[in-house]
Amino acid sequence: MPHKSVVGLFQSKEQAEKAANDLRNKGFTENEISVVAKDDNQQGREEGNRYTNQRVGDGTAMGAGIGGAAGLLASAGALAIPGIGPILAIGPLAATLTGAVGGGIAGGLVDFGIPEERGRHYEEQVKQGRILAAIKTSDNKVEEAARILRQNGAQDVETH
Repeated sequence: MPHKSVVGLFQSKEQAEKAANDLRNKGFTENEISVVAKDDNQQGREEGNRYTNQRVGDGTAMGAGIGGAAGLLASAGALAIPGIGPILAIGPLAATLTGAVGGGIAGGLVDFGIPEERGRHYEEQVKQGRILAAIKTSDNKVEEAARILRQNGAQDVETH
């Protein structure tokens, strides 16, 4: 089944969390929903550009983060992306970022079918403190995903 990606930007973590919860309530899974945000707390920092609490690949943490009331990004994996700094990420995009930290967020979004130029735009927005949501799903669900993002305050919503 062909897949497309829907991306959007939020001003607050609360908006992104509500959107992710709404997506889940409509049948989207942790394997479809990714969220990336700058880590303003910078907890878990260790020597160099890595973090001690890298739980990016832990599906349990991802599921609990997306579905739990404690907050979506509370259980996200932490990474340091050169040129951006510390970020928190959940979902399939987080795994992509873990494997290709040098490519940054823009490089990870290329794997989601997002053109590199647009990926750089989204990366710059995350660098400035906005929260990126990316949903990689089947063609027949992209319109619903885009609608849910917009209903929760997402801007720059695009389908690729």
